Amino acid sequence: MAKVLVIGSGGREHALAWKFAQSPQVEKVYAAPGNPGMAEVAECVAIGVLEFDKLIAFVKAQAIDLTFVGPEVPLCEGIADAFAAAGLTVFGPSRTAARLEGSKAFAKAMMKKYAIPTAAYQSFSDYDQAKAYLEQQPMPIVLKADGLAAGKGVIIAQTQAEAQDALKEMMCGGLFDQAGATVVIEEYLEGEEFSQLAFVNGTTVIPMEIAQDHKRAFDHDEGLNTGGMGAYTPVSHLSKAVVEEAIEKIVKPMAAAMVQEGCPFTGILYAGCMATERGVKTIEYNVRFGDPETEVLMIALQEDLYEICMQVLQHQTLPLHWSKEPVLGVVLASQGYPESSTKGAKISNLEQVDATVFHMGTAHENGQLVTSGGRVLFVAAQRPTLKQAQAAVYAEIEKIDCDALFYRHDIGARGLQDC
Repeated sequence: MAKVLVIGSGGREHALAWKFAQSPQVEKVYAAPGNPGMAEVAECVAIGVLEFDKLIAFVKAQAIDLTFVGPEVPLCEGIADAFAAAGLTVFGPSRTAARLEGSKAFAKAMMKKYAIPTAAYQSFSDYDQAKAYLEQQPMPIVLKADGLAAGKGVIIAQTQAEAQDALKEMMCGGLFDQAGATVVIEEYLEGEEFSQLAFVNGTTVIPMEIAQDHKRAFDHDEGLNTGGMGAYTPVSHLSKAVVEEAIEKIVKPMAAAMVQEGCPFTGILYAGCMATERGVKTIEYNVRFGDPETEVLMIALQEDLYEICMQVLQHQTLPLHWSKEPVLGVVLASQGYPESSTKGAKISNLEQVDATVFHMGTAHENGQLVTSGGRVLFVAAQRPTLKQAQAAVYAEIEKIDCDALFYRHDIGARGLQDC
């Protein structure tokens, strides 16, 4: 029987720990640092995601068989390299491979070099050059911080004035700290976004079912970009041809390109895609499971997650089976998110909720569950139809008692338009 460590403390990691705990091959799941929800399915240990030496010592002491890294920050800082150097089994890309997410300029350059479809772009580290380039571009336009910005480093500007203000804030005003010191300016694409994730090891690629995230903070896709306010799977109104195009032209070519570049990718490759009138385009690559896509995908996945990971590490492929019943989930976020968050607000009545609840940003204070982050809870349901799943989730959310939370009321609306 195996022992598994999940690194991280969000809803994604809660969903992963929950799934690993269901494996008949897994006797014990640990989480570092974990959260109150994860404590129900795993033993949480108070080690931070960047404390590599402590994590390695813990894994050795507990004879843990597999470490699964949830968040992007430790991956981009080289946690997989540190574990590999210590002779430990880890599921996640090396530091050089993680540049696909750690640097948008690197990712765009790779797409250009290997003819992977994406929006036209230019990267700038010099503000005056970026400003001059921007003045010549049609609106709307997209500005992206080069580095990690917790899913919030993208600004879509509708006017030249908006674009120039955003550029100045990013490059001169420290809007995203060092992440915005280099900026990618790219053409605005119109179409429908979806997430195509895959288990990858070198050129071994096992695609998952697609999911659709909802990035904007408020209903009708208004407000700022966030880490994601809800998701559902499958996205049945997108054709098989569109999904196949994403796999064959975006996911597999990048996996092959990384091998070609001498930094083969091992882990979860996440392609943020857009179905446009000119074909499927790449919006971005991430080097880990998406959050909140993971939560709905783990509910829908009918395989043993531990078995999948171990097979992929051996370059084995295996068919993945997904539930035909739709899964839909909604994020409950702190008032003020994504710009700020309310911490310490009491949460109660969770035990009354007849749905799957994953903790995203919670903590215990004096025995009371409280908010501790921007995104706080993820409430999901699986039903025979998407409409029923949506209705079930929103009915159950009403039972949660916390006056510091807000949520979108239209998660899944695009999927229902064609039902």
